[in-house]
Amino acid sequence: MTEKQKKERMAQIVARLKTVYPEAVCALEYGGDPWKLLVMGRLSAQCTDARVNIVCRDLFAKFPDAKAMAEGELSEIEEIVKPCGLYRMKAENLKEASRMLTETYGGELPDTMEGLLTLPGVGRKIANLLLGDVFGKPAVVCDTHCIRICGRLGMYPETLKDPVKTEQKLRKLIAPEEGSDFCHRIVNFGREVCTARNPACDGCPLFDLCEHNMKTVRRTEK
Repeated sequence: MTEKQKKERMAQIVARLKTVYPEAVCALEYGGDPWKLLVMGRLSAQCTDARVNIVCRDLFAKFPDAKAMAEGELSEIEEIVKPCGLYRMKAENLKEASRMLTETYGGELPDTMEGLLTLPGVGRKIANLLLGDVFGKPAVVCDTHCIRICGRLGMYPETLKDPVKTEQKLRKLIAPEEGSDFCHRIVNFGREVCTARNPACDGCPLFDLCEHNMKTVRRTEK
């Protein structure tokens, strides 16, 4: 496909997913608090959103804001976030990021990619999540679902797994105002339909727009 064809197909995909998932809602239950989304985004690395939601009930009861976490005992943070895996590094990142927010940014999240990336444990995935959900800015969150599915759809080779490269490609193909909501919808789609193993291709709402399936049909017809 040419870039123009990819852009046209992506517009169809975006529109189709809107009808399937009218509500583009973040799976992390952060209650509208930007700092809590930062914390939950960091904990979600190699952990399910469902588990993060459960763990954070206790975490936020003990540390309700950035100041409390910055002043908290690292060992206490570690103990609470342990079920999320990689708990020592995550706890250290959360405490230090909370300290920086309190001391450097006056308790407010920076609203630029550059500013967010200065926070410990924040990479482009979390920064894009924050830019889109908190600040309403153009953002593409390239999590495992997004990377896998957009490869299958033909936006880039399925072998491409690099989050930065896939983000760069998708930013050129998705309308800026659609990126953040699209990524929330693609997560739902990836969990319910286009799973990593044994995707439910029969009845898939994107079947006719999927390059992976088109290639399969072409091979069968030969």
